[in-house]
Order: sequence, then C-alpha cells, then structure tokens
Amino acid sequence: MTEKRKAYEEKLAAQLREWNAQITLLKAKADTAKAEAKIGYYATLEKLQHQRDAAHVKLEELKAAGDEAWEEVKIGAEKAWVEIKTAFNAAIAKLK
Repeated sequence: MTEKRKAYEEKLAAQLREWNAQITLLKAKADTAKAEAKIGYYATLEKLQHQRDAAHVKLEELKAAGDEAWEEVKIGAEKAWVEIKTAFNAAIAKLK
C-alpha cells in the first residue's frame, strides 16, 4: 500500500470518527428536547446514521480495492463521499 493511499484512507476514517462524535452529541441534544422536537431530531439522526453507514461502506470498498483498481474506486468513492458530506452537513445545520 502506498503512503498516499494510506493517508487518504486515514483521512476518510477520521471524517467518519468526527461524524460519529457529532451524531453522539446530537443524540444527547435530542434526548433533552421537548416531545415535539424529539420526533424531528430522531428522524434527522436516523438519516445521518444511514449517510454515515453509506460513507463507511465506501471506505471499506476503497480499502478492499486492489492496487490496480484503487484509483478507479477512489474516483467513485470521492463522488459519493462529497454527496454524503453535503447531506450530512445540511442535516447537522438543521439540528443545531
């Protein structure tokens, strides 16, 4: 594995850890919200968790790709990652 590949995968893994931490904080906020607000919080949190899971799948696909196919898989993963990140950030902004 090249250093570039390893660094890229570590960067994506760090982003996943950050999203996990944000989800945990938002869950705590949802738990203390009023009943009507909780419904919205939990629905958005569920979407965030699905998006995070999709990002995790893309990372695993990237890690599993052979050296020959890695660059091609990376292109697809980057496109999906940008879409997931945009949706994730929008959902977080909605909850804060």
